[in-house]
Amino acid sequence: MPDDGNNAAAPVGRRERKKAATRQAIADAALRLFLERGYDNVGIREIADAADVSTTTLFKHFSGKEALVFDRQDEMKALQLAAVRERPQGQSIPAALREHALRYRRNGPEGEPGLTAFLELVNSTPALLDYQHATWLGNTAALAQVIAEESGLPADDPACTALAHFALEAPRAARHHHDSAEALARAFDLLDNGWRNIAPQT
Repeated sequence: MPDDGNNAAAPVGRRERKKAATRQAIADAALRLFLERGYDNVGIREIADAADVSTTTLFKHFSGKEALVFDRQDEMKALQLAAVRERPQGQSIPAALREHALRYRRNGPEGEPGLTAFLELVNSTPALLDYQHATWLGNTAALAQVIAEESGLPADDPACTALAHFALEAPRAARHHHDSAEALARAFDLLDNGWRNIAPQT
């Protein structure tokens, strides 16, 4: 994913800096080639050559070709959790998740440059859409835990898991609507209305 250089925490130590720089160089080379030629027309060896690393080194940093595109997925998941934990007093959890989803859809993290081209690449490539969806849903348990902590509900309350799951599914459900932002907002409004009946104090 495109990086404006301001989002990742600075690595500590020379070894960590070198590893982070190598990882970023590989991700940047991959995204550049994918945008220039299309995801399906670029091979792993070409990416490694463009980043001046071996394919062995590439696979030390990334599990596969799809992962090269979503190199900052863990950061995106952490930002979503923070949106719940750091929401303004009185704001419901679904409202905080809705605001976060809409803000990212409009501007990316911190108004990140290159986001439009990145989203066009993902939305036009079925393999990337499937990978993004699967990995994004992998945040369900972590998000459910934060929801439980913030709402005062038991950690195993199925309502927390359900809210987390549907919040993560909402962007995919809204993607193909004519006005996807409005569709996304309405999906979260539905979640908010239902959530208030379960945990009105949040």
